[in-house]
Amino acid sequence: MAFYRGMTCENVTLTGHGGTAITAYVAKPEGAGPFPGVVLIHHLPGWSEYYIETTRRFAHHGYIAICANLYERAGEGHPDDVAAKVRAEGGIPDAQMVGDTAAAVAWMRAQPALNGKVGLIGSCSGGRHAMIYAAQRHDVDAVVDQWGGRVVMAPEELNAKTPVAPIDMTGDIQCPVLGLFGNDDRAPSPEQVNLHEEALKKHGKTYEFHRYDGAGHGFNYWHRPLYRPEQAMDAWGKTWAFFKKYLGG
Repeated sequence: MAFYRGMTCENVTLTGHGGTAITAYVAKPEGAGPFPGVVLIHHLPGWSEYYIETTRRFAHHGYIAICANLYERAGEGHPDDVAAKVRAEGGIPDAQMVGDTAAAVAWMRAQPALNGKVGLIGSCSGGRHAMIYAAQRHDVDAVVDQWGGRVVMAPEELNAKTPVAPIDMTGDIQCPVLGLFGNDDRAPSPEQVNLHEEALKKHGKTYEFHRYDGAGHGFNYWHRPLYRPEQAMDAWGKTWAFFKKYLGG
């Protein structure tokens, strides 16, 4: 089968937000292409083994893939320790995330083997970040939000790092959206997912949401008790179909 191909993997250095050098993990399929591209935005547990492995998974399926370390400014160390430091500091600024992710998208668009299409995917905080990026920058062709929390935010939750609720940016999104959610999740809760969907409908956006019974937050994290294999495999199937439709390959 064509997608059981060889790949090359490496770390690259990007010029991120404010001119800061950050590291990104890259996986490329073997061959001349052209291949679609996917930019992964990691979750609050950080630039972890799960995201490094998932980057390779996309290459296995025929995508050029890149995942930038959004927590590099917090220092080196085990991803859990770095993520704990970031969490204690209230997360990273949305503007910094957008700048760093823009650097990853720019790297992707400079690849000679790219077919011209770039997708964005993130889970947990990364799902939230993916929605913000899709609203603020219009250089991606499709976005996947995996159970992104704090898309819906109360006024008292806003601050200098997170000045605008992502749901209030919905009208600025210009690409198709795929949302994947567990009905047992509380962040986002089913009620918050409903509000998110209503906003997409209100603004006439192209989207599809899929909700899974018997699944909570992080249901495709194979390394955690949260894992729900049946729901996870269905969600991956929907992700591959969505990206194939809008990115080609």
